[in-house]
Amino acid sequence: MNQQNTGNNGKDPRKKVVRINLTWFYILLIGGIAWMLYSMDGSNPQKIEWAQVQTIVRSGDVKEIHFVRNNFKGTLSIKPDRMSKYTDLFGGNVPKSSPHFYFLVSDKFDAEKEFGELNASLPAVDQVKVVMENEGRGWMEVLEWLFFPILLILMYVWMFRGIGRNMGAGPGGGGGGIFSVGKSTGKLADKTNVNVTFKDVAGLYGAKEEVMEIVDFLKAPQKYTKLGAKIPKGALLVGPPGTGKTLLAKAVAGEANVPFFSISGSDFVEMFVGVGASRVRDLFRQAKEKAPCIVFIDEIDAVGRARGKNVGFSSNDERENTLNQLLTEMDGFDTNSGVIILAATNRADILDKALMRAGRFDRQIHVDLPDLDERVDIFKVHMRGLTISPDFDVRMMAKHTPGFSGADIANVCNEAALTAARRNKPMVDNQDFLDAVDRIVGGVERKGSVMSMSEKRTTAYHEAGHAVVGWLLPYADPVFKVSLIPRGQALGVTWSLPSERKILGKSYLIDEMCSLMGGRAAEEIVNGEPGTGAQNDLERLTKMAYAMILYYGMSEKVGELSFYDSTGSRGYDLTKPYSEKTAELMDEEVKSLVKDIHDRTVKLILDHRDGFETIASLLLEKEVILSDDIEKILGPKVKPEGEEAAPEEEKTDNKEE
Repeated sequence: MNQQNTGNNGKDPRKKVVRINLTWFYILLIGGIAWMLYSMDGSNPQKIEWAQVQTIVRSGDVKEIHFVRNNFKGTLSIKPDRMSKYTDLFGGNVPKSSPHFYFLVSDKFDAEKEFGELNASLPAVDQVKVVMENEGRGWMEVLEWLFFPILLILMYVWMFRGIGRNMGAGPGGGGGGIFSVGKSTGKLADKTNVNVTFKDVAGLYGAKEEVMEIVDFLKAPQKYTKLGAKIPKGALLVGPPGTGKTLLAKAVAGEANVPFFSISGSDFVEMFVGVGASRVRDLFRQAKEKAPCIVFIDEIDAVGRARGKNVGFSSNDERENTLNQLLTEMDGFDTNSGVIILAATNRADILDKALMRAGRFDRQIHVDLPDLDERVDIFKVHMRGLTISPDFDVRMMAKHTPGFSGADIANVCNEAALTAARRNKPMVDNQDFLDAVDRIVGGVERKGSVMSMSEKRTTAYHEAGHAVVGWLLPYADPVFKVSLIPRGQALGVTWSLPSERKILGKSYLIDEMCSLMGGRAAEEIVNGEPGTGAQNDLERLTKMAYAMILYYGMSEKVGELSFYDSTGSRGYDLTKPYSEKTAELMDEEVKSLVKDIHDRTVKLILDHRDGFETIASLLLEKEVILSDDIEKILGPKVKPEGEEAAPEEEKTDNKEE
């Protein structure tokens, strides 16, 4: 006997599983309504009494009488030519169908006798046709009564099964109805479906080593336990968005030879009381059964927010109950040996302190924005599937994208490939990448934007002011490119190449603020009055000035004080940690600092008026100028005394006109 190929896990692929869905419900509803409409005769007869029936019959207006013995009900059909006499009974309208009247009698009614006497009293011409019968509908009456209750029951069951599938699905997305709403929605990662390994995670050197060590704990626990060490219970990945926290977790799932559960923090939060805590219990129950294993909770701040922090505003007891259950499961009375918790968040400052303590999350792994060398590695990873030109300089592009996260770099590579495809190029080259960065950071080029000559001239002098000040001040970041092409909301853009400083000195901050003031000062010198184009520059400058006074203690009058709340513990505290007199002193210091910066910037541009005018004219002519053009006009970039040239990287200053 030949065996049939059953395919997946012994299931016959030729067998079709019939699933009840919403379409079936609509078909039943429409079919039932159509059947009921069809079963109706379409008439609207008026009720009359037996005495009225006798009167109408004796008048000779009746065409036919139909009487049902077992229902004791009869109907009358009026002759068409006599119908006008009875229109008042139908609201002045002539009925289009018969029967026109119906009457009810008691079980004592003798139909043969009564109708026989009526016909006998009439002339032969006016005698009425009488039809008498017994109506036997049987199951039809039962179906009419049961159709809508059954329909309501089916709709009720369908709705609750849908709710159960959406809110109570088990691992892998299977449904379980409303009774499985408290089941965990964590997904057990299958190695065949996860194709990300540590080789795909570029940069993040320290963070990757920490995570790889966790995988090594599970692969070779004896290596550590024989010395008396205990395997860490949890690790928290902290960092800005797009830096690769979830990617690291995917790499762990691809590398580890142990079960890997993944779930989002928002999956624990539901509208039903107790559901979140129930899902936490169910998740850890499954994890204990498959220990040793790893549980990854993405965006844990959705459920791990500090308890009682927002009382009176948006407190949520259900969220707190869920967090309490999570704390108990992670390090409570029962032990969870062999279960390691990985979690990711970009808002570690709002997490509950009990969640952050050792014993729950023994390690905090900081996933920061990549530096120059890490960006080079990230570019190489995302360029694997691209057709790259042989002369492409990946290090130059890494310098061109300071402050970019891994997600931003992936977007740049994809946008560069799209740009090359639009230009019908066989390969992606340097210019495509540069244009991609311009498009992502500055916005889409507004080709249809029309500026008057006076606006274009003002924009050119504005950007020339930024360029001159940034080039001549020693601590200011050197200018890389100046563009007069409108992008996004900006009419012009000045790009600079800063070194990746970790500590910023007061001289650097002041020179940077002068660079921001360069556009405003240039407008005042050329036009004799300020314009609205420096709004973005002044906003950034004001924030830097207040930061110097309030946070960095760079004011002699205010002193070495910092009012920065790095922990976020003040929350919704509306009071200030300083007096009104101190606030007035801070405002005076900020105004004095900005006034000094403005005067210094105006003097610097006036002292180099010829170079300033030349750069503005060249910008009007070419629309885009590079650092080489500026160097030919102003000479080499002025650098601080005794400071060695550091690796340069690019920063964008969107100077909006």
